[in-house]
Amino acid sequence: MMAGMATVSVCIVTYNSAEDIEACLDAVWSQVHPIEQIVIVDNASADGTATLIEHYGGDERIFLVKNAINNGFAGGQNQAIGHTDSDYVLVLNPDVTLDPGYVSNLVAFMEENRQVGSATGRLVLSADLSIMDSAGLGMRRTRQAYDLAAGEPAHNWSQQQQVFGVSGAAAFYRMDMIRDLQIDGQFFDEDFFAYKEDVDVAWRAKQLGWVSYYIPEARAVHHRGWKKGGRSTIPLFVRRHSYQNRFFTLLKNEQAGWHLLKLIPLLAAVETAKLCYIILKEPGLLRCWPVIFRSMPDMLRKRKLIQMKVKQGQMQLKPSNKR
Repeated sequence: MMAGMATVSVCIVTYNSAEDIEACLDAVWSQVHPIEQIVIVDNASADGTATLIEHYGGDERIFLVKNAINNGFAGGQNQAIGHTDSDYVLVLNPDVTLDPGYVSNLVAFMEENRQVGSATGRLVLSADLSIMDSAGLGMRRTRQAYDLAAGEPAHNWSQQQQVFGVSGAAAFYRMDMIRDLQIDGQFFDEDFFAYKEDVDVAWRAKQLGWVSYYIPEARAVHHRGWKKGGRSTIPLFVRRHSYQNRFFTLLKNEQAGWHLLKLIPLLAAVETAKLCYIILKEPGLLRCWPVIFRSMPDMLRKRKLIQMKVKQGQMQLKPSNKR
């Protein structure tokens, strides 16, 4: 690696990912920008994923952690990030295949824009490469996060733009931001286990003055499975975590003030409508509520720590001066 060149590590969490992992790794090694290290955390896969990864054992740049239990996406990624010390970290799903210039385009942009803490490229669906999967994360007034551009023609998303955050499928993070955002030593909140942990990170980063961008020159293909269909195709496990983690993000990150007083009636109406639907159509999600109530004190504690960081940041350097 050339002296002075930004270093990049790739962090992947696998769970029964045998169908995708080899294509994912081959694409990582094909990157124009040198990859310093790939850290893979396997969450007790039962389909031979770890064995496939071990076939790359001759390459010392691959570091494999085999968990005895499923530590979740959040916990697994924290483990992986803990083994890196590069300038940038690409958090990558095993079902994503990168174009060779994915990393180089993001590095070039972020090296020129030091206030940018995270970036993502143009992710398209494997089923139809002309259709967008994600251009990053957006946030509606109802505080519902969503994948920007999902389902839209890819040619409509050819311009760089600032976004609320980046999807954890192929998220490029500045290591300085990762360290800045950590709460209790965690970048991703491990209480989330999986789903919406990327939304929580994006919201936290925004509060601390970091900026996120969509860079269409960086391209990748996402081989999604269940998300191609409606709610009936989404496993109950996923729906439960997604539902409860939405409340966790609100408890931790929604700022107090007059705007919140104006927002409460809207949020109350939306959540009441959701609850009525759940009671009638998806009663299995009601099991989330005991978890939500038990977790409230700790989420409010984390909220306090985040707000302390926000105040400290306001008294120190402006975000544009961060390195």
